[in-house]
Formats: sequence, C-alpha cells, structure tokens
Amino acid sequence: MKATPLAIPDVILVEPKVFGDDRGYFFESFNQAKFEDAIGKSVQFVQDNHSRSAKHVLRGLHYQIQQPQGKLVRVVQGEVFDVAVDLRKSSKTFGNWVGEMLSAENKRQLWIPEGFAHGFVVLSEVAEFLYKTTDYYAPAHERCILWCEETIAIQWPSGIKPILSAKDVQGKLFGDAEVFV
Repeated sequence: MKATPLAIPDVILVEPKVFGDDRGYFFESFNQAKFEDAIGKSVQFVQDNHSRSAKHVLRGLHYQIQQPQGKLVRVVQGEVFDVAVDLRKSSKTFGNWVGEMLSAENKRQLWIPEGFAHGFVVLSEVAEFLYKTTDYYAPAHERCILWCEETIAIQWPSGIKPILSAKDVQGKLFGDAEVFV
C-alpha cells in the first residue's frame, strides 16, 4: 500500500497494491496493521457504510460536532470527486480543503481524520461509495456546511448541476458553522 499525505497532511491518499492479469485483479482493500503504519496512529473502525448515488448527486459537507468520525472512503462502482475540509480551529490548515478523484478503476482510498467535513459529487452515471468510520452515526450531532460556501471556495468539477438532499440545501455558511477547537 502506498500512502501519500495531501496538501492538508493529515488527509492521506491510500493506494493499494493491485495484482492483475487477463483473469481480473486482486487487492487487499483493508489491512489494519498496514493502514495504521501508513497513517502513523492507531485507529479503530466501528461502522461500515455503503451509499449508491446517481450522476451529479452531491452529498455533504457533513461532519459530527460530537462523536466525530474519521473516515476511510472508497468507490467500488463509478467515479466521484471527494472533498475534505479542515474544521480544526487550532490547525494551520483550518478552513482549507483538499479533493481527489476516487473511482472503481483507480481503487484509491482517502483517509479523512476526525475534525473534517466531508462531501463528494458523483461524476459517473452511478457510483457506489463505501466508507469505514471511527465512531457511530449520531444524527443529533450531525452538522452540514453548504457545499458552495464561498469562504471555503471548493473547486468542484465544472459542468455539475448538483442534486442535493433537503438537509444539504440548508447547510450553514462556514462562518456560522460549529467547528472543532
């Protein structure tokens, strides 16, 4: 496995070693010991989630103000542009974002630690998105920042007319959002 810190070094692009031939391919999608060695800390995952979304569905920017979730995300069908926004007020990269293309074809994964908002937009006709979390879903503590928030200025892929949930339409502006100390 290859682990590459991104512009926000705590967010790590994970690329598995893929073994393939004319029959297909095999790769280890998760190995606890290798993953912890790659990110440099111990992590315990407690929940796996699986979503399926149509083209231009945009989910996010979600986070939990209590019971924050670290997420290891990947795509098993289709392609998405995946984004993490640093909400840790004490961080040098507070308010900054990073984004990566994740697809079934490239098999890349993204480690997004606790303290980040997360979102993605589907670029293919459909995408199936899997992710592991370090804490349980807690709807009472879930928060959402507006996907097109000008202060953050995420550069989403062009030509997207996002399809949003009612919750995501009502996301907060960055200045009004609860953040981590």
